[in-house]
Amino acid sequence: MQKRIVVYRPLPEDLLAELKRDFHVEDFGHLDDLDDPAFRAALSEAHGLLGAGQKITAEILDAAPQLETISSVSVGVDAYPVEELTRRDIQLCHTPDVLTETTADTGFLLIMATARRAMELADLIRRGDWQASIGEAHYGSDVHGKTLGMVGMGRIGAAIARRGALGFGMRILYSNASPKPALEEELGARRRELDELLAEADFVCVTVPLSAETERLIGQRELGLMRDSAILINIARGKVVDETALIEALNAGRIRAAGLDVFEREPLPADSPLSHMANVVALPHIGSATHETRHAMARRAVDNLRLALSGERPISPFNDPARLPA
Repeated sequence: MQKRIVVYRPLPEDLLAELKRDFHVEDFGHLDDLDDPAFRAALSEAHGLLGAGQKITAEILDAAPQLETISSVSVGVDAYPVEELTRRDIQLCHTPDVLTETTADTGFLLIMATARRAMELADLIRRGDWQASIGEAHYGSDVHGKTLGMVGMGRIGAAIARRGALGFGMRILYSNASPKPALEEELGARRRELDELLAEADFVCVTVPLSAETERLIGQRELGLMRDSAILINIARGKVVDETALIEALNAGRIRAAGLDVFEREPLPADSPLSHMANVVALPHIGSATHETRHAMARRAVDNLRLALSGERPISPFNDPARLPA
């Protein structure tokens, strides 16, 4: 029997065609609402789900009694009930590695753009307000030689730290659940408790995954530990930073600026102060958004799904259901 797959995120045409050669595919690539009756009907016979960007709940799993595998086109898995999936013997796959360097590029873009006030000064030209040489009121700050504090030192955090240390001569501090001796040797990085890192760093870059432990990890108290010249970069998840506290700190000058690719609510509401503050560079969650990387992520998700539905271990599993080989 040909297994059935439900796709709920747009896939490149070549990969969608590949899936259709091997599986019965129900394509809901542009679905906005998982309550859609046709989608719910398709779930009833689905062996595999492939997508991202939608919250998968126990209720949705109840509607998919034959489900074996969910293959997410993402690294983060906060949209999935991982323990419930494992209990139901459903494999969850994700796409680490293939987006590491591209997302790190975005992180360093935010470091550079905030430090040199690139967006603010580009707007000066766009408005036609560049009437004289730039003076001290519009000066930025150097990046080279400064201290970069990484909150989280996983794949993406390490890639950003390499850019800072090897490309810009930055001193690297990191706060992480476990030590990283290889990175300490490679980059001269030094592990710090979070409070110490916040107090020492010129740039604080957040790359931790969202979990119960990391939600609002950076709040009013933590922002208060940072230097008033420091810049906060968040490319993790919006809820890792308390946005209300961040807006207050930026308005009060308790930190200098923020570079944000993620927000508590996405898309960012038009009335959010973050959308028009001069000392904020806000991007619409573009971390991995290049043609090459998004195709590579979709490629990995398709390969994960095919392997898992064949009873083999996928390339990048997240949980460990009993039914698949170790």
